[in-house]
Amino acid sequence: MSHIDPQWSLRDGQHTGWQIRAERSPKWIRVIFGGITIADSKQVLVVTETGRLPVYYFPLADVKTELIAWSEQRENKGNKGEAVYGTITVGDRIFERAAWKYPEPVGESSVIEGYVSFAWKLADAWYEEEEQIFVHARDPYSRIDAIPSSRHVQVYIGGKLIADSRRPVILYETGLTPRYYLPKEDIRFDLLKPSATTTQCPYKGTASYWSAIGEDGQTVDDIVWSYADALPEVHEIAGRLSFYNEEVDAIYVDGVQWKLQEEDRLPYKNAASHS
Repeated sequence: MSHIDPQWSLRDGQHTGWQIRAERSPKWIRVIFGGITIADSKQVLVVTETGRLPVYYFPLADVKTELIAWSEQRENKGNKGEAVYGTITVGDRIFERAAWKYPEPVGESSVIEGYVSFAWKLADAWYEEEEQIFVHARDPYSRIDAIPSSRHVQVYIGGKLIADSRRPVILYETGLTPRYYLPKEDIRFDLLKPSATTTQCPYKGTASYWSAIGEDGQTVDDIVWSYADALPEVHEIAGRLSFYNEEVDAIYVDGVQWKLQEEDRLPYKNAASHS
């Protein structure tokens, strides 16, 4: 995958260096509002554009448009042209600006003419086939591999060796730094405190967290996470724990200290995803 240069600039209301790409997904995609399936399609477009997460666009024919009241006003969205927003009403539930479309998209964006997209966070749920998905549409160009390894991984927090394992599962994900998922038996839980924090990832599932306890009793919040019920694609990491490489005192892999590399700073990385 070749990544688009994120250093694009705004000129006359449009971003220079901006690109858009749309591909028809082979997957069956559905989105639910108020308990009703508003869009149900096997002809969805996965649209990616510079500086933004992937978005699903549904053909109008596969959308319950009778439940959407479209605004008469148009809003300028720069490179894509003018958008029209719609309010979805299901029974006594109202979802304002929950849908949008481009009646006359410009330039390369003409590929989304006749399609509708929806506000991810306002929906009850999204599904690919029969699997619920979270956070955002999956990028068809993002690859994720969870590979068992015999590398020696050691993690230090607060000057103490908190994890020591020779049986990690290393998770490699496009555009992100590798993460080392370690078995519970190789981690000192007496130095960890469960956290109430949870996050979701479209590729891995729902994560729970732990904070590290320092010598002075102070905690380093949410520095460790785990996917108890990891999605099938990365089932190898289920129940294992991983540490923020960037936040711990040190991580050694086969005796060599891990260091933040320049490629780990790239702004196109998805900040919502830990790997």
